[in-house]
Amino acid sequence: MRVYILILFLALFGYTATFASSKTDSLLTVLKRELARKKNYDDEKEAGIQKLKTALSTTPLTDQNTRYRLCSNIYEEYKVYQFDSAFVYIHKMQDIGDLLKDAPKQNDCKIKLGFILLSAGMFKEAFDCFNGINTQLLSNDGKIEYYSLKARAHSDLADYDDNVFYSQYNNSLSLKYLDSTIALCKPNSYEWLRHQGDKQVRLGDIKKPSVYYTRLFYQYPLTTHQRAMIATGLSQFYRDTSQTQERTNLLIIGAINDIRSSTKETLASFELGNLLYRTGNIIDGYTFVDQAMNDAEYYGARLRKIKIGAVLPVVAAQKLVLMEKEKNKFLVYLLSITAVSLLVLMVAFIIFNQLKRLKAKEKIIEEKNLQLESINDKLIEDTHIKEEYIGYFFNVISGYILKLEKLKRNIDRKLLARKYDDIQLAVNEINIKKERELLFYTFDHIFLKIFPNFITVFNSLFKQEDQIWPRDHEVLNTDLRIFALIRMGISDNETIANILEYSVNTIYVYKMRIKAKSILPGEQFDQKIMAIKAIEVLNKI
Repeated sequence: MRVYILILFLALFGYTATFASSKTDSLLTVLKRELARKKNYDDEKEAGIQKLKTALSTTPLTDQNTRYRLCSNIYEEYKVYQFDSAFVYIHKMQDIGDLLKDAPKQNDCKIKLGFILLSAGMFKEAFDCFNGINTQLLSNDGKIEYYSLKARAHSDLADYDDNVFYSQYNNSLSLKYLDSTIALCKPNSYEWLRHQGDKQVRLGDIKKPSVYYTRLFYQYPLTTHQRAMIATGLSQFYRDTSQTQERTNLLIIGAINDIRSSTKETLASFELGNLLYRTGNIIDGYTFVDQAMNDAEYYGARLRKIKIGAVLPVVAAQKLVLMEKEKNKFLVYLLSITAVSLLVLMVAFIIFNQLKRLKAKEKIIEEKNLQLESINDKLIEDTHIKEEYIGYFFNVISGYILKLEKLKRNIDRKLLARKYDDIQLAVNEINIKKERELLFYTFDHIFLKIFPNFITVFNSLFKQEDQIWPRDHEVLNTDLRIFALIRMGISDNETIANILEYSVNTIYVYKMRIKAKSILPGEQFDQKIMAIKAIEVLNKI
């Protein structure tokens, strides 16, 4: 009897696991479909915003109250969609509030400005904004929004500091403001339940699913954006490894609703991608982490870009490794099928053409063997290059330096506007020139490790007076580096120009000038460059 009960339990467990996995797969299918339609949702949002802007442009300047209301509506559309645009319209609202000398409107503007500054990761500016608010002039709803934003600000700052002393201090302040928020909310309202759930998260009371979030998620009529927030919040209560399926499903639901509501200031995609990556789904994990980075860049969420940027390269690297493995498997299968097919053809050819065509057949076999040997040499060379990670390493580091350069220019502009005084020292430590020199130094050494005869063979294509040799302090100079990249398979002028930080025209001139001095015609010169052997192929020969 016990045996039957055990078999029944195992069968039921297997069915439950299969059902949960099936649900996750179905949700992922929906998410990918919605991701493909993301532009459609964004276009709909832009169309709605344009209507509001048109109404604003046709509203007379004498009707400032209507203009304030329209600016507020446009801000609401932008506040989780695009920081810069929301910032523009909140300032328009501030100008109207100052013009009308309307204190409640002025305080309302400060709360709204504080929200987007906090969403963008601008803590100092956000706190300065909050400190300028006169809470005595706020309505009950205004106080709820004010205290909830202060609670979120201190909670986010605690996460950012990641320091025992400061994080504990900010968490205690966050809970204090959260209690003030809850006290002002109507019991069992959406705001009351959401902030009760937030309090559980900040207290670390996540061993059991939140009854507050659960009621909201399953019993309350939520907007698309609210459903995304509650699903993401509820996922925080499924941290145990045995609850991975439930957490994944909730994060997928959150990501789906973020896409449908055109929300760019979001956490679900990043959390989902990171979770999928850690559970072995590298391809989908990369897709959603990359999407989270795109959303953060579009919105202008500085802190989130830093967090995602720390994870994205790792996930991308694992994705490339996985793709290479799949590619190698495919090549093995292809070569196996090709070998079998050739064998069958050879046997059939011998049977049907008898002995008089034996010599012709042997000649064909010999040619095929030569071709296979050539292919084998190429595969050995390619495998060795891939093992050294030259192409991947160089492209990733080059892209990383370009991002650093763009980031530096962007932050410098903000510093000139006196918005980032607190990070000036960090910005000045970025040395793009040094990073690029280190990149070239690493590339040159690894390249010559694989192609030790490159410089000698390259110069054999020129007269002695036209030969190009690196100086004592150089490994490769610019001329040699251009053709080293070409030997690696990077032949596009624009790509080479981006890597070496030259213009496309300059790279073109370099190549033409060097080829003109060669003792070989241009086409033969290119063939000779590509024929330079790697070290393993040379050893085999």
